[in-house]
Amino acid sequence: MPIKNIPPVELDELLAAEYDYIAQTATQANEDRARVSSFYLIAVGSLVAALFGTQLFDADKFTETVKVMFSGLFILLTLLGTSTIMQLARLRSAWYESMLAMNQIKAFAMSQNPELKQAFRWKTETLPARYKVGSVSYYQAFEVALIGGLMFAAATFFLQQAFFAISLLNWIISTISALLAMYIQLSLYKRALK
Repeated sequence: MPIKNIPPVELDELLAAEYDYIAQTATQANEDRARVSSFYLIAVGSLVAALFGTQLFDADKFTETVKVMFSGLFILLTLLGTSTIMQLARLRSAWYESMLAMNQIKAFAMSQNPELKQAFRWKTETLPARYKVGSVSYYQAFEVALIGGLMFAAATFFLQQAFFAISLLNWIISTISALLAMYIQLSLYKRALK
């Protein structure tokens, strides 16, 4: 069977289509970051509101078993926060890879037409770092880590309350556990982006 002559694809059209696709993936990564962090905030807010709405804080109903169950729920929310941090890191990486791909196309275009060098502000060498403390992505991760730390502090507090009398030491331990959880989550975010 003879091979039909396939009409040649115009290079400009191919590059424009590829550039458009890459721009869409970058936009999708940014939209997904907002959805992921919003989902976590809604999940935490809903559970905390439900807990306070149950009126389980009546001393007779607030048994050791209930306190341990609350601790478990708050640990689950901490783990959900860690998962959200990792998703945010992966979405930042996806955005960054899209930017590298766009810059590769721009570099090719500039090699073909040197006049284009004046047209592009962002080049591979001027691209923001993958891990950047001042980025919106970092602030979203920090927000999730802060809430995750608070959830871990609540888990620690309820667990201590189930087995020990509450004192200043329990509050100190809960505060340290919150800071530790935040540190671990932000370290995981940083490591995923380095």
